[in-house]
Amino acid sequence: MASQDGRKPLHDRFLRPFAEYAKTEATSGIVLMLAAITALVWANSPWAASYVSIWQTKLSLQFGSFVLDKPILLWINDGLMAVFFFLVGLEIKREFLIGELATPRKAALPIIAAIGGMAVPALIFAAFNGSGSGSKGWGIPMATDIAFALGVLSLLGSRVPLALKVFLAAVAIVDDIGAILVIAIFYSEEIKWALIGAGFGILIGLGILNRFGVRNPAFYIIAGFVLWVLFLKSGIHATVAGVLLAFTIPTRVHLVPRDFAEIRYSPEIER
Repeated sequence: MASQDGRKPLHDRFLRPFAEYAKTEATSGIVLMLAAITALVWANSPWAASYVSIWQTKLSLQFGSFVLDKPILLWINDGLMAVFFFLVGLEIKREFLIGELATPRKAALPIIAAIGGMAVPALIFAAFNGSGSGSKGWGIPMATDIAFALGVLSLLGSRVPLALKVFLAAVAIVDDIGAILVIAIFYSEEIKWALIGAGFGILIGLGILNRFGVRNPAFYIIAGFVLWVLFLKSGIHATVAGVLLAFTIPTRVHLVPRDFAEIRYSPEIER
């Protein structure tokens, strides 16, 4: 809304450039790269101790007797990354249903690529570290850094085909789940199967809600938080909860176009 002299309000003139920049596809990649460069410079500077200290700062979340007390680093790795994988999982689900991965033949390629992307680095590592103290680290090179991979592609914007982005996201999702399973099976000291079972019980419940057309976000937000806590405490990386939760979110349209038109132009609405 313009002022009497035809000029836009000050807040609109100030905020609009930031809003337009945020809509740019390359924004996330630019922010990611700047953050990475800042972290590398800071971690290798004379102030490296302060860098480590910040990530080790404890943050607590408490509900009655329930307490989550973790350093900032783990809140990011276990919390924000779970949200990230939830969003990526939604995109992958859409592609499996109606997009680039909708047929078994198309879906098989990223799955096979992900398996190869896990096996080959592990075999190369094992070939050079077959014995000694480092032999148990074969699982380290298996994971793909999905955030950086997608961030680099986003820098190129529309010049990158959508199919390539979907393929890379699918590869990274399968690769990450595989790496998490390897860590859970070969590296975890204790897996709490009862908590995992409870988590899958919640997933089944959400699937039932989805089947009956329940779309209230509150149900999925609350159940998703409980699911995240269960996986966090179970010994399996909490990002798995984000991916699994994404596959329970409704994807069918609430109103088909004909029904929407009938409601939109009904006499009751007009009155």
